[in-house]
Amino acid sequence: MTNMAEDLKAPDLEDGVPSRGGAISPEDRRRSQRKMSTREQKKRTTDVVIYGVLVVLVVALMVPFIWMLSSSLKENNQVLTVPIQWIPSEFVWSNYTDIWTRIPMMGYLQNSLYLAVIITCLQVLTGSLAAYGFSKVRFPGRDVLFLAYIGTIAVPWQAYMVPQYIMMQQLGLTNSFNALILLQAFGAFGVFLMRQYYMTIPDELCEAARIDGLSEYGIWARVILPLSKPALASLALLTFVNTWNDYMGPFIYLTSNRLWTVQLGLRSFVGQFDAEYAMIMTGSVISVIPILLIFLVGQRYFIQGIATSGMKG
Repeated sequence: MTNMAEDLKAPDLEDGVPSRGGAISPEDRRRSQRKMSTREQKKRTTDVVIYGVLVVLVVALMVPFIWMLSSSLKENNQVLTVPIQWIPSEFVWSNYTDIWTRIPMMGYLQNSLYLAVIITCLQVLTGSLAAYGFSKVRFPGRDVLFLAYIGTIAVPWQAYMVPQYIMMQQLGLTNSFNALILLQAFGAFGVFLMRQYYMTIPDELCEAARIDGLSEYGIWARVILPLSKPALASLALLTFVNTWNDYMGPFIYLTSNRLWTVQLGLRSFVGQFDAEYAMIMTGSVISVIPILLIFLVGQRYFIQGIATSGMKG
């Protein structure tokens, strides 16, 4: 029995060599504690350095927004002072009331919201449908077609900007929202993002649904979409922000003032010889608020969707 008990004891190791007698000596214990303490100190130092770098990056990213908010509460001649006056000597709150009467700000916001919502819904719909075909439906040339479609991301928009405009002009769609909606209703990036997420969903679920008699559209709507909320939220948020901040598209296709988005509307404060920077900053702060609210509401799904979209594929 004694031999069995001794055999069951795990020998204490010091650098891979059992200590004498199988017992832990005080010197071994002190050496082990020193190693653990050194390891913990290194980990703590690494964590401090990482968090320090992250804090510096966050501050660097927040500086432009802080300056924009500060400038929106200044007189126009105080915005570009050197050195920068981060806290205004006198807060000009009237900027946030005057801007609604100086330009049709509400109309610009409504136009931006209309375009952003319509284009976001269409991109989520078309992107998820195309991604389902590229990930869960087998057909000849599927992967080649997918690579060719994704390759269009590498083509700069400036390369086909003029031919695109000529096509819209010949169709009579210029100076209307329809041109922007038609051109931005489809996106290769959305297809890529959704396809990468769909690849993480087991194919066995689709096969079981086919055996139960569901059509491909039924599988997409009743099986795939309910499992894809994080990716859908990510695509919706990215598309909404991109459309809301778009300047060149509305600048090219929208000539009537009543159709302008908020990005074009802020140009009203830029004159031939000067610019009302305080009003521009005020409008910029107002235009950022909807995006901020949407991100705060959907940040959990957004982070989860981005983190899981590249796990497989």
